[in-house]
Amino acid sequence: MKKNVAQAQPASQDKQSIVKIGPIFGLEVVMMPAKRHEPKKPRKKTPPKQAKKTAPIAKKPFKEHGNWQLAQFDVPAEEGKKRFHDFNLPDKVMHAIADLDFKYCTPIQAAILEHTLEGRDASGRAQTGTGKSAAFLITILHNLLKKPRQTPKTSTPRSLIIAPTRELVMQICADALELAAYTDISTVAVYGGMDYQYQQDKLKGEVDIIVATPGRLLDFNRKQVVSLREVEIFVVDEADRMLDMGFIPDVRQIVYSLPKKDNRQTLFFSATLTPEVNHLASQWTSDPEVVEIEPEKVATETVDQLVYMVTTEEKYFLLYNLITNKKLDKVIVFCNRKVETRKLTEMLKAHNIKCALLSGDVEQRKRVTTLENFKSGKIQVLVATDVAGRGIHIDGISHVVNFNLPYEAEDYVHRIGRTGRAGTMGTSVSFACEEDSFYLPDIEEYLGEKLKCTYPDEELLVEPPKVELPKKTGNRPQGRRPARGRGHKPTAKNTNRRKK
Repeated sequence: MKKNVAQAQPASQDKQSIVKIGPIFGLEVVMMPAKRHEPKKPRKKTPPKQAKKTAPIAKKPFKEHGNWQLAQFDVPAEEGKKRFHDFNLPDKVMHAIADLDFKYCTPIQAAILEHTLEGRDASGRAQTGTGKSAAFLITILHNLLKKPRQTPKTSTPRSLIIAPTRELVMQICADALELAAYTDISTVAVYGGMDYQYQQDKLKGEVDIIVATPGRLLDFNRKQVVSLREVEIFVVDEADRMLDMGFIPDVRQIVYSLPKKDNRQTLFFSATLTPEVNHLASQWTSDPEVVEIEPEKVATETVDQLVYMVTTEEKYFLLYNLITNKKLDKVIVFCNRKVETRKLTEMLKAHNIKCALLSGDVEQRKRVTTLENFKSGKIQVLVATDVAGRGIHIDGISHVVNFNLPYEAEDYVHRIGRTGRAGTMGTSVSFACEEDSFYLPDIEEYLGEKLKCTYPDEELLVEPPKVELPKKTGNRPQGRRPARGRGHKPTAKNTNRRKK
């Protein structure tokens, strides 16, 4: 009997250590005790493996152009639409365009290419997802191929593209590699958070196009790793975003290192044209062609927008049932705060939904891996803050879900712009609780139209199965006080204790 009692005691203790922590997103959650791990036996030391070089994207071996002819890419003329055939582009560029199945130009491409292909400066107002990246990349490739480099390739680029975020830099660089696949034009991405020495080595080799964030490029330029004195085409993408992020002083220093604006072609793009942005455009461009694409057209024509009126507690129920009932396999869910993204990711994973987190706290290498997994379909749901709101072009995103409506109406347009890109249709679903409803009037005013608001069907509010989250344990050794940072002000209680 004693033996049986001894076996029963641990089970009783485990049961007592289970802690009910209450509702998260309206769902009852309990925390299980952390498993105790026995100390592992020491392993034999093996030589460390060499770390993988995952970034930046550098020159990709170009494809064989072969005997491809333009006649193989037949696109019939349509009234009111502009074809890439109409611009007399090099066959090697048209071959890549054919591979990408780009048949007709988007409005920004049709409006701006006829000027930029002739070497004129341009200033464009367009949201992400309108095809502006392809517009300036096709311009660069056309003009560089039209006027080949007379000297051997060096670390002095002929074209420079500046963008505000690492994610946007990677996306532009990937697009450049696809469009330049049948040429020998090389592209290098430069941005912070990745291997410094590896990027430096790439810049010392052959480079025609550099795509960069301002800070890391300025660092390389100061150390004379790269020279910008021979840049022929300079592109500023999302200038308003760089203004908001405080990058303009760095960009100014980069501009000072370039040839004068009369001796280079400058393409300047922004989602909004505020007085500050217009002032920058006038400083950096010379007699530009100004093209404006209204944001509301982008938001309403290709994205089906729906707002569900729910309570805060019903939000997670609705999200879970939308994903599972409709079998959604490529969704971005936006939250306003990092803590919300973490909680939501944990809940979705506990319900066996393949998801990952993308926020400012995620280190760069993990961000790259997360985005690659999302593109390839290994991740079903990407839970993100507005760090992913601009510049991420991933094909096949069917739905964007605003778990929280954004504080700024402009961010709403950038969020839903992740779906319905380049003419394809997409769906935006927003959850409006008691607090979120206050942001709807500003969003509707910005869009210039009323949003469709409705209550979800009962089947979409069914409570998901209860889940158990593993109990988290801290890394701090037991029995030691956490170190106090500088500026710690002792409380009255602590001061009295010291006097005693």
